[in-house]
Amino acid sequence: MRSSNPVFSRRGFSRDNGYAGFNTAPSAGGPAVGTQANPYAQQGGNPYAQNPYAQQDQQYGAPPQAPVSTGRMTMDDVVMRSAMTLGTVAVGAILAWAVLPVSSTSYGLAIGAALIAFVLAMVQSFKRTASPALILAYAAFEGVFLGVISEMFNSQWSGAPFQAVLGTMAVAGATLLVYKAGWIRVTARYARIGMAIAIAFILVMAVNLLLVVFGVAPDGGLRSMGPLGAIVGIIAILLGAFFLTLDFKQIEDGIAYGAPREEAWLAAFGLTMTLVWIYVEMLRLVAIFSSSD
Repeated sequence: MRSSNPVFSRRGFSRDNGYAGFNTAPSAGGPAVGTQANPYAQQGGNPYAQNPYAQQDQQYGAPPQAPVSTGRMTMDDVVMRSAMTLGTVAVGAILAWAVLPVSSTSYGLAIGAALIAFVLAMVQSFKRTASPALILAYAAFEGVFLGVISEMFNSQWSGAPFQAVLGTMAVAGATLLVYKAGWIRVTARYARIGMAIAIAFILVMAVNLLLVVFGVAPDGGLRSMGPLGAIVGIIAILLGAFFLTLDFKQIEDGIAYGAPREEAWLAAFGLTMTLVWIYVEMLRLVAIFSSSD
């Protein structure tokens, strides 16, 4: 089962009971059964070459030591790239909010920016290597989209974007805390169940969108501004938290197994997509609760 995040699709889950995409302890005389080889072993040399105990540690089932060679991804790299992509989203959103007034024209521009961002995201997702320019361009267009819709929501529900930002930060922080505390174990079973729910959710939302477009569900159907819409929004936010746990695990494993430094851009890209998902759903949820007051 592969990760839900397309930028990590090359680091998928294996069919064993553990979280794979990377090799675990080798069996005597060969690699471990049911696991994949370290995907970074052939990229710039063996990351454990300078550690005389790495092979012995793996022989006894211990996790590999962090690579000591240069040119490998670190948490600082991921944090810095994530700050750049999220910062680009924020700048694009602020400029769009300040320059574009609330109007049907602005809404059309927002939809166009969202489509461009989607195309750029798909192009990067299918590339074998990270393209910083492509990722930052995606972030800029995504920012324009978020800026316009945030201004529209704010015009009807004052303060909704600010509350959505706080809610997104709270969800991301709580998910990271739960993940680091070990309360959630990202295993193949966990990923399969979560992905099954996510795929079902996306298919149902696609059908609902068609019903809305053709006038069968004029009030938005499952995405209405009532209690049903709130339930759907909460499910969507929980799915966003699920995607974050997969992202965290992929980043953690990438660092432990010596991923090349440029992979930090892919990590930042994946985190940005997930946080945008959570923010949009949080914005709708805040508006629904504000409407019921």
